[in-house]
Formats: sequence, structure tokens, C-alpha cells
Amino acid sequence: MAELKYIPGFGNECASEDPRCPGALPEGQNNPQVCPYNLYAEQLSGSAFTCPRSTNKRSWLYRILPSVCHKPFESIDQGHVTHNWDEVDPDPNQLRWKPFEIPKASQKKVDFVSGLHTLCGAGDIRSNNGLAIHIFLCNTSMGNRCFYNSDGDFLIVPQKGKLLIYTEFGKMLVQPNEICVIQRGMRFSIDVFEENRGYILEVYGVHFELPDLGPIGANGLANPRDFLIPVAWYEDRQVPGGYTVINKYQGKLFAAKQNVSPFNVVAWHGNYTPYKYNLENFMVINSVAFDHADPSIFTVLTAKSVRPGVAVADFVIFPPRWGVADKTFRPPYYHRNCMSEFMGLIKGHYEAKQGEFLPGGGSLHSSMTPHGPDADCFEKASKAKLAPERIADGTMAFMFESSLSMAVTKWGLKSSSCLDENYYKCWEPLKSHFTPESRKPAGPN
Repeated sequence: MAELKYIPGFGNECASEDPRCPGALPEGQNNPQVCPYNLYAEQLSGSAFTCPRSTNKRSWLYRILPSVCHKPFESIDQGHVTHNWDEVDPDPNQLRWKPFEIPKASQKKVDFVSGLHTLCGAGDIRSNNGLAIHIFLCNTSMGNRCFYNSDGDFLIVPQKGKLLIYTEFGKMLVQPNEICVIQRGMRFSIDVFEENRGYILEVYGVHFELPDLGPIGANGLANPRDFLIPVAWYEDRQVPGGYTVINKYQGKLFAAKQNVSPFNVVAWHGNYTPYKYNLENFMVINSVAFDHADPSIFTVLTAKSVRPGVAVADFVIFPPRWGVADKTFRPPYYHRNCMSEFMGLIKGHYEAKQGEFLPGGGSLHSSMTPHGPDADCFEKASKAKLAPERIADGTMAFMFESSLSMAVTKWGLKSSSCLDENYYKCWEPLKSHFTPESRKPAGPN
């Protein structure tokens, strides 16, 4: 596979032409009477026309045929995709899932769309407020099928296997320890090269942005220059009656047939694009004196709500770093949170759960449900000699955190058969160390 090229920068105004058609972008205007190379001009809007300039998102696409050239959409089988948050009764317990099982290609071929499984979510698609968390489990490429989402943005976190993603803006190769965002309305198709598994955070009605840095200053966390946008690439390919466009609309799946590949965009310009990011580029901020800082310092991307400082969803990572805090219990502390916290593991062993929290699985700690390190982690961390140490080498855990109270689907609680019924037992060995006769704590420090 030839090395792919990208444009660096987050949220930039970009312009790109396939080098096979130099000068494909119109000069000085967006929709001339006749476009260069006799292309069609088409705008893709990611925001209301009247949004402030700083939040206005749109791109102009110059394509061989406009995307309107398709047969009518018809409803298709939903599979395991849902936005029904009342399938089963609410469950406030700490939940953990074993690695989700990928179907074997020898038994059944499953592509990215047919391998989507909604795990949990909250909110309402029609009012553009909410989110969903999906697991994708696939073993074959999409071929002459593409997908676009009318409901929200997809933040895709591959855990096993690399994804070659064709989009209307160009191609991206996304591997484990990288993420990508396909924004609302963008058509894409995915090729895979082995059995694949990963996580998806979908947000309705808002877009992901870089978090404000406040006292951190101008630099740090995920730097804008490290986000990569694909360059223009097109295929002029006829598929008489055989290309399927799948649309997720109001939580339901629909399909339409067309005669050509949808990836026929010769040139484009704008600030509404797909993009990818390598998690290794994250600049970690951490405590260098004492105490365990809140996980918000590890936020890569945020999708803000209408309430200042409160997110519909944050994407947070726990990358390799140094731990140097003195007189401090260094792992995550026990807590109850007004937010909902879904955690996944891309690789390695998460520091607070060394046992059954495995790559390709996950956990959900719902609003105000207590959680924290297991008994073994607590005992070791309470007695450890506090020298500087590397934390999480070879590991990448992440969290989808939301201000909304998420409900788990029937697939998540039952039919996935991956729910760990014994999760609560990791805290059962915790014992009292209370010493009412002495204030001085025991320990090496």
C-alpha cells in the first residue's frame, strides 16, 4: 500500500485537489456556472448557515456526479444498532465486559456496518442532544457499500486491526493507538485486512473540539498540528445498480442503490472534514508535587453541551507517563461521579485494574455509582515506596465520559454474552485498616 498523504491541523480551512486534475478548484468563487473539468459543485454543511464564523463548518466538494444521484432509500435490517434506551430496565451496578468476540470470517462475513453493536447511550436523536457508544466487530471489507450518519459524529477507536477508510475527502489509514473522526453526513467505506474490533463514540448535534487549556497555557494535551486530514483522491468507477449507500437516520438504517462510486470528489475546500490522530502524540500533563489530579487533564477531544464546562462527551486517554507525586496514593482514587464513565482498553494493563479488565473489553460506571482500584491495587499502592516510576508503559486505556446518564442496551446486558457477572468481587477483599487508637497511618512513608 502506497504511503498516504495528509494535511496537518485541527479545524483548519484547507484546500485539496487530486494531482491528476490540477486546477480543479474554482478560482475566486465556490459555484461557478461551469466548474473546471465540468465537475459538479456540492456543499456539505456541518452547522447552521447562520452560526458565528468561529463555529461555522462547511466544505465545498467538486465531484464527477452529485451525491443526489441514487435510487430511493428503503429501510433495512437494524442488526444490533439502536437508540432505544428503554429496551431493558436501568442497572446502576458497576458493569464490566470481557473482550467482545469477533465473528470468524470462515463462519460468517461481517463488515463494519453489519458489525455495529450499540452498547449504551442517552438522549434523543431528533432533538440533536445525546450520545451512543457502539462496539464494532468485523472481518471483511465493505466492498461496494458505504455508510453515512445523519444523526451525529463518529469517533472511531480501533483496538485490533487497521482500517483503510475511504472518504469523500480522501483516504485514511487508522491503526490501533490512533483514532479518527468521521463527522455527520460524510460518506465512508472501510477495508479491513484481518479480524477487527474497536469502539465508537457517537455524539448528536455537536462536534468534537479541542478542550480549552486555561491555566495550562497555549500548548499541551493534543496539539492541533498533530491532527491529520486526508488529501483529495477520486475514483471514476461505474457500478451499474450495484453500489449501496447506507444511511443511519433517526437511529434507523436505510439503503439506496446507485450506479457509481460515491468517492468521486476530485477537489474540495473548507473546514468540515474527517481527521485522524495518533495517541502517542499526546502531551501529558500530570502532578509533580502531591495528590492525584482529575482525569480531565487527559482530555483529547470534547463535545460541549449548552452548560459551560459540562460536556455531552469527553474522550480521555491514560497514556504512558511518569508518576512522581510524593505522599500520595498514586492510582485513581475511589470516587462517585455525577458523570457517566465508559472505559476501554486498546492494549496493555490498566493500572487500577490489573486482572480482568482486558483489551477489547470495557466497563461502565454510571452516575453516582462508586468505583475505584481493586483490592490488590489498593494494597500495593498503599505500601509502595514512592520513587519516580513509569506508569502504563505499553498500555493505552481510554474513557468516554458524559454528563448524560447512559442506559445499557439489551445486547450489552444480555445477548453479547460478554458481561462479567463477577466484577463486583474485585472489591470484596477490601478490608478496614481503621486505627481509632492512633492517628498516624501505617506505611513506608
